[in-house]
Amino acid sequence: MARLLLRGVEIHKTHLDPARQRAVLDAVRDVVQAAPLFSPDTPYGRPMSVRMTSAGAVGWYSDRTGYRYAPRHPGGIGWPPIPDAVMRIWDDVTGLARRPDCCLINWYGEGARMGLHQDRDEADFTWPVVSVSLGDDGLFRIGNVKRGGRTESIWLNSGDVVVMGGEARLIHHGVDRIRFGSSRLLPRGGRINLTLRVVT
Repeated sequence: MARLLLRGVEIHKTHLDPARQRAVLDAVRDVVQAAPLFSPDTPYGRPMSVRMTSAGAVGWYSDRTGYRYAPRHPGGIGWPPIPDAVMRIWDDVTGLARRPDCCLINWYGEGARMGLHQDRDEADFTWPVVSVSLGDDGLFRIGNVKRGGRTESIWLNSGDVVVMGGEARLIHHGVDRIRFGSSRLLPRGGRINLTLRVVT
């Protein structure tokens, strides 16, 4: 298990072994069964290429009125709790007593991507953001706190965990593409990304 540091972003390669990846995947499937994936629009009226849902006290949401956290799934149901198997990853890599109150689940199908952005809808940026990769490889791009300038990229594989904290908490980041069908965890292809955040 290797820990890399890229522009202040901690990348824990192969943090989750195959058995633990399967356990987390099973927990995510339970969340998706309770709160199905949906396809949000951006505030600019364009559909996002990823499908998403959430677990926790609040869930991340986007539509023409803006980006925000919402207390309920767009279907009107409450978000399910964050699974213990996912919470343990936060405990492993942060060591913090404060735990996240949102786990955003993004599903990347073939051709899906996520443009460079900041995670800045939370109340307090002193808490880190933890990102977990499952399934297909994703080309993760890291920019700067201010938009523009040179960027760097690294392939994230199934079981990798990323921590953005400290000076890197508001760094721009995104996923340029995935290697569809590259993972044995999801035989039909696709990438799952879990993002753990302290919102309130």
